[in-house]
Amino acid sequence: MTTIMITGAGSGLNNGAAIELVRRGHEVIACVENYPQLRALEIQARNHGLALRIEKLDVTNEGDRRRAASWDIDVLVNGAGIIEGGAIIDIPPENMQRQFEVNVFGPVQLTQGIARKMVARRSGRIIFMSSVVGILSGPFVGAYGASKHALEAIAETMAMELQEFGVEVAVINPGPYLTGFNDAGFLAPKSWNDDPDERVFDYDKLAFPFEQFEPSTVFNAIADVIAGKSQLFRNIVAPELADGVREQSLQVWTRATTDGLGTRAGLVQRSYDLKPETLVTSL
Repeated sequence: MTTIMITGAGSGLNNGAAIELVRRGHEVIACVENYPQLRALEIQARNHGLALRIEKLDVTNEGDRRRAASWDIDVLVNGAGIIEGGAIIDIPPENMQRQFEVNVFGPVQLTQGIARKMVARRSGRIIFMSSVVGILSGPFVGAYGASKHALEAIAETMAMELQEFGVEVAVINPGPYLTGFNDAGFLAPKSWNDDPDERVFDYDKLAFPFEQFEPSTVFNAIADVIAGKSQLFRNIVAPELADGVREQSLQVWTRATTDGLGTRAGLVQRSYDLKPETLVTSL
């Protein structure tokens, strides 16, 4: 039986994948940030009749990371993350720092401890939950995208460094799914410690700039990657987006700095036009 540890399993895509993997017979250690989330997940697992091991693990807490490093884990899924919505020009420094502490520094430090045991036994799999915006980017999700770009570089580097020890490294790149996570990021400016009058943008007028998919449709695909059914390093788990993402990622080679200068970017306009929690209506 494979033991899989998933951080950030209290909600969203990580939660759905954890439940699916338990149903498939894997031993899953579902890690959540705090004890209220732990209790809620206990109730969820009991209601589904599932034997799910649940642990409190805040990836930014050194004691939690040290405790997790003592567990025997075959597959580590770094799913914990937050999203700080807002324009790069407006986000306060402490909020930008928090974005990277949770999404990058904490997961890397957690991985270092667990990966050493994998290296010692010459086997293991490490997966970083990235995003489509870890490959591309978008307005008002730049801080989040930057943290995922960092994870992409870390994962690619670790894949090269650990291959001689038999340790696999991969990334999962979900598209936008309507779990509440993306829209919550656009509430972040309400708690910024700044002067709203000095902001360049009025966040009461903006929303997440992408239509979103129904999340239950992707739990199986994420679970497949975690369970090792994909041998790809990068796994875009919204297949209908894969070709478009590849095409857009090549445009940086031909785009001029003056393209559209002085006009509002199309994706910025979408933030004004879209309502929160807008579902994809057609592909």
